[in-house]
Amino acid sequence: MSRTAIPRYQQLKDGIIERISSGELRPGDRVPSENELVLAESVSRMTANRALRELTDEGYVERVAGRGTFVSDFRAQSHVREVQNIAEEIAARGHRHTADVIARVQAEARGEVAQALHVDAGTPVFHVVVVHRENGTPIQVEDRYVLADFAPDTLAQDFARQTPSAYLTSIMPLTEAEQVVRARLPDREIRQLLDMADYEPELVVIRRTWANGRAVTFARLHHPGNRYELVGHHKPYAQHDAARADVVQLESLKK
Repeated sequence: MSRTAIPRYQQLKDGIIERISSGELRPGDRVPSENELVLAESVSRMTANRALRELTDEGYVERVAGRGTFVSDFRAQSHVREVQNIAEEIAARGHRHTADVIARVQAEARGEVAQALHVDAGTPVFHVVVVHRENGTPIQVEDRYVLADFAPDTLAQDFARQTPSAYLTSIMPLTEAEQVVRARLPDREIRQLLDMADYEPELVVIRRTWANGRAVTFARLHHPGNRYELVGHHKPYAQHDAARADVVQLESLKK
């Protein structure tokens, strides 16, 4: 489709999204107002308003009454104590998930991978590397190893359409997981895949997952530190029990 065939409001949106994705516009930066778009791009006020409204609805920008429109503090979130499908996390936020498959090969377990999966060096594994994007912005590099005898059809899957996590759970329920979170400076390859600036830190989630009592997959999940955060909610059992006691007491008082 030629650019002239793309509606003008969509052209305005694409231009602002490109400036955000490239880092030209950072979280908190002001984006052009309706009046500025009308004058600079020679469009109607209705066209400018629709472009900004849809950018707001899709989470790229925030419109602050009396102040203007600003790039959102875009931070993808995952629960620190739960293992979730990243595509479902993104969909739950009302955003669009896409993925690029960087590598999908058969390999042999060595070093940290063999140790993590409790197998001998040389055990066949599948190595998959996928970049996950949220509304076009890369938020995770999934670097995963899977025991070949657990999921022998791994290399036949289209991980641009179905995440490795979704595929593995469709084979057999994963019964246990362990996660370790580390902050560090990424290497050049990860920095390029995640469009990160020099000396920007990353968050790495190191995850092992079990099925039927044995570790079957080991993954390093790389995230840009300024676009990703882990959240959690914990309620101590004692507090939970105390709350129940309060409810019982209130019910008895009502009687």
